[in-house]
Amino acid sequence: MMSALTAHIGVMRTAVHRMFASPLAGFLNILVIGIALSLPAGMYVLLQNAQGVVAQLSAAPQISLFLAMNATTEDIAQIRMQLAKHPGVKNIAFISRTEALTTLGQGTGLDDVIAGLESNPLPDAFVITPDSNNARTLEALRNELQQIPGVDLTQLDSAWAYKLEAILDFARIAVLVLASLLSLGLIAITFNTIRLQILTQRDEIQVSKLIGATDAFIRRPFLYFGAIQGLLGGLSAWLIIVASLLLLRQPIAALSQLYASNFSLQPLSFSDSLSLILFSVYLGWMGAWLSVARHLSQIEPH
Repeated sequence: MMSALTAHIGVMRTAVHRMFASPLAGFLNILVIGIALSLPAGMYVLLQNAQGVVAQLSAAPQISLFLAMNATTEDIAQIRMQLAKHPGVKNIAFISRTEALTTLGQGTGLDDVIAGLESNPLPDAFVITPDSNNARTLEALRNELQQIPGVDLTQLDSAWAYKLEAILDFARIAVLVLASLLSLGLIAITFNTIRLQILTQRDEIQVSKLIGATDAFIRRPFLYFGAIQGLLGGLSAWLIIVASLLLLRQPIAALSQLYASNFSLQPLSFSDSLSLILFSVYLGWMGAWLSVARHLSQIEPH
């Protein structure tokens, strides 16, 4: 067992030596893989952060019902009763015209201006919390409540958040397509690199076959080469993402402070980081395996 482990370690050392036989070419290959992987992975991180913001904003969507200016006490009581009986309404809060005007004055600092108004321009309103967070259900509920007699206007306060969520769904598909295309490109890079390695060592491979070396023995260093190149490429992609998030942290914090928010960019989780690196190793190994399977069979001893 120890001899087999030693043999594998020796093959890995050989693969690393071949990878950096030309240091600049080896570094550029790894950098290309890292940049290509960091694009979809970085977009994934940004989407995860954006999804968290949308989840916070739309966790408790509300629908505001602004009543007609001539609504009477009886009208308000009737509307309250209808809302209380509605199966899609979870909670109801009534905001009177006087309360709304007072809150407006305190929030804007325009108490003196508001005190000089001849009449209250604000309507009575109900703020309801729906029982569902589904965008289509909310739209249907808003349209239904708009038809209640005495209701002048309904407003879905978090409608924009649902539009943003739809955009994020589209962006996820775009990231998946981009990741698939770049993955094929990385397999092609490894495929071509291994092809050049095989052509360079053609005579050595022929001699190895003459003395009885099996295809599995000859294939092994090339597979290690692809896997190690993928590993280093995945690590470089991870470093690029971490460095980019560090550079963006301060501007995001300043922007968040302007909007009185505590939002901050969250880095790749451990599981996501591990998945990125393992996926990169798999792409490198797959490209090497395809290249070896394609070209090794064409080399036969004479």
